[in-house]
Amino acid sequence: MAGGLTHMDRAGRARMVDVGAKPSTQRKSVARGEVRMRRDTLERILSGGIEKGDVLATARLAGIQAAKRTADWIPLAHSLPLDSVNLEINAGEGLGDEAVLQIEACAQAHWRTGVEMEALVAVSAAALTVYDMCKAVDRGMTIGGIELLHKSGGRSGEWNRPGARGESNASDEAPSTQEPRG
Repeated sequence: MAGGLTHMDRAGRARMVDVGAKPSTQRKSVARGEVRMRRDTLERILSGGIEKGDVLATARLAGIQAAKRTADWIPLAHSLPLDSVNLEINAGEGLGDEAVLQIEACAQAHWRTGVEMEALVAVSAAALTVYDMCKAVDRGMTIGGIELLHKSGGRSGEWNRPGARGESNASDEAPSTQEPRG
């Protein structure tokens, strides 16, 4: 293994990790990201004023669908049977005339490998869907801050991003959307 990277063989070539001998354990990962936009764009999203349809519902579905197809997006990811994928999309405050949609995804599986990539792909696809549905009214939107917040299960155990808040809202069964405070 080159440099301790599990996806590299001794010669430094990319390879898919063999997880066949690993025990199945409960795996959970939470990721987040955001889409920054003009405040009037967010108002149109929340009021149902985007011509393409319900942006938040479509973004949630896109995130779930993408998580189920992570191995199609990420060449060395394993196909795995997900137990659940939940997305939480909340409106937040930006600076000045800017607003933000915060996206959080929780992926869970009982399997031999983690679900970090599934949570990250879910957030990415949801954010891209928001952009796609709203680009006609705000081409200046930016997608960013996509990061893993939590992972549990497997040999490496639990990991939490330093400074991240506690339990994920995305692990709740019923997703919600909150309007900006203030």
